[in-house]
Amino acid sequence: MCGIAGLIGLEPERRIGAMLRSIEHRGRDDEGVWTSAPIDERGRRACLGHRRLSIIDTSAAGHQPMLSADGRYTITFNGEIYNYLELKKQLEAKGYRFRTGTDTEVLLAAFALWGEGCLKHLNGMFAFAVWDEKERQLTVARDRLGIKPLYYAETQSGNSSSFIFASEVKAVLASGLVERELDTESLNQFLTFLWTPDPHTLFRGIRKLPPAHVLTWRDGVVSVREWWDVSFDEIEEGRTEEYWRDRVLETLDRVVKMEMVADVPLGSFLSGGVDSSSIVALMKNHSNGREVSTYTIGIEAEDLRYDIIPDDVVWARRVNELLKTDYHETMLKPDVAELLPKLVYHMDEPAIDMAIPSYLVSRAARETLTVMLSGMGGDEVFAGYPRQMAMRIAGAFDPVPQLLRKPLMNTIASILPGGLPGKFTAPLRNAKKFARSAALDFENRYLGFGTYFTDEAKQRLYTDEMREATRGLDAYSHHRRYFARVPDAAPLNRLLYVDLKTFLPCLNLTTTDKTSMAANLEVRVPFLNVELVELAARMPAEMKLRGLKRKYILKRAAEKLLPREVVWRKKAGFGAPIRSWLRGPLMPLIKDLLSAEQVKRRGLFRPREVERIIAANLSGREDFNLQVFQLLTLELWQRAFMDSN
Repeated sequence: MCGIAGLIGLEPERRIGAMLRSIEHRGRDDEGVWTSAPIDERGRRACLGHRRLSIIDTSAAGHQPMLSADGRYTITFNGEIYNYLELKKQLEAKGYRFRTGTDTEVLLAAFALWGEGCLKHLNGMFAFAVWDEKERQLTVARDRLGIKPLYYAETQSGNSSSFIFASEVKAVLASGLVERELDTESLNQFLTFLWTPDPHTLFRGIRKLPPAHVLTWRDGVVSVREWWDVSFDEIEEGRTEEYWRDRVLETLDRVVKMEMVADVPLGSFLSGGVDSSSIVALMKNHSNGREVSTYTIGIEAEDLRYDIIPDDVVWARRVNELLKTDYHETMLKPDVAELLPKLVYHMDEPAIDMAIPSYLVSRAARETLTVMLSGMGGDEVFAGYPRQMAMRIAGAFDPVPQLLRKPLMNTIASILPGGLPGKFTAPLRNAKKFARSAALDFENRYLGFGTYFTDEAKQRLYTDEMREATRGLDAYSHHRRYFARVPDAAPLNRLLYVDLKTFLPCLNLTTTDKTSMAANLEVRVPFLNVELVELAARMPAEMKLRGLKRKYILKRAAEKLLPREVVWRKKAGFGAPIRSWLRGPLMPLIKDLLSAEQVKRRGLFRPREVERIIAANLSGREDFNLQVFQLLTLELWQRAFMDSN
């Protein structure tokens, strides 16, 4: 696990040092820089940089950027290729002689042999760049699900253009070639979802390479294309439940074993839920009698006063007693007002609530380990989110004619209170959101379940200038494009497809990567191994959501590993007690950063509407906790990146 950066332009070696320093936290074991000969009459050169966190072959042989034996290709690589030993044998059979034991050299040799075609041979998580000295071409690629991030920008100064890429936005900015400007279209999307869909970022001119895409630069021309997509066209009908249960368990066992390959200490996060508990149980089978190190994070009872997050730590303790792990428990007691600006900086964007526990548990794990396995991805692959179940329930109203259904559901939404002072407001918020969304057609219903600031709410929030700047923008355009790709798939699979392309890489995986790398820790996600993802895509939808039982077939498989009470317990989720924090340690920050004076100075939002949102949330009249947290971290982001160098 590492950080990569590079640029093509005039005197790139003068800029690469600052870029690498900005992402030093991603790899503290080694640094490397390589610069090409001039590639055109203007004197432009290609420069690749690397920060290394040593995982496989920790010797100096793994130094990057790495050159091919003939000097034609140079690679800088972030990630892990889990099937590199298998690929190594194939390449040796074709006459290649390896100098190191690294997966980097295997990837480089595979690219030299197959070019872009090597991507379909890879099982792993990765973002890498290869410079071809002969063709004077740069190739940049990202893994299938977007586990590893990659940002890029193109700039023009006079007659000379530059191309910049890096693992994090801050490294692109550190090149000094990109102006810091807010992208209003991305802001409009961020307010809608809490995150920004690929390829957009909140920085104008800086883009994310989408998952499963490859980019080439040649003579100043950039092209981007998709190299893989998950398919729901080959559903295997007629298979028994026992067949799918055994296939899921067999495949999960294989990919967990595959992703345990490392030359450094390795463990797992443990929440006590079915995903992480299954991974730990399987790791135990492949640990040669050694205890599996596990890390969990709990929430103090005091912080749960206003929240609806179940206390997962009780279940983590129970699973630990069953599996006898080397168990480490951290209670969530951060100085959140001090920590939040740091996390916003590491995220390159406004942080969501889960960033805080994710960073703290990663920091605790890094005291003894270098690599961790995570249960992330199980919900996206096997349908574990409440909104997927809500879609099934809402579908029961579809036989009611639209002319009757819409006013009926809107009436129900209007008579529900926004909240009850001093009581949990989230269930009422979800009930109102369900009623409003259930009145809509299939696609808009699902989009409504994932919306925080509606178009109407944003119009009330925006200044006149922002209203004009966002006029005619459709925050849901990327989601609609992905819905349109799978029109004939089962309804549930259409939802899973959209989440795999948007919510998963843009929010969950981005947060996991940035917070773990801030602690210099590698996190692997077996549920997103291509073998398991493609297996689930061939599975009939009812195996994933059976009635109202989420992740049905995964839980049936897990019954062979864990007690039923662990497998079938209520889903908790992974978040933070922001309701308590917003009423306590974050209140001074809110009063300062979201004061009428500061909001007016920023010029994006109407101060009176921001005041109304904060007051309604604090009183309990409405559940605007996520929106207030969103506005707060947005202001922190602007101070970190827009107001400062």
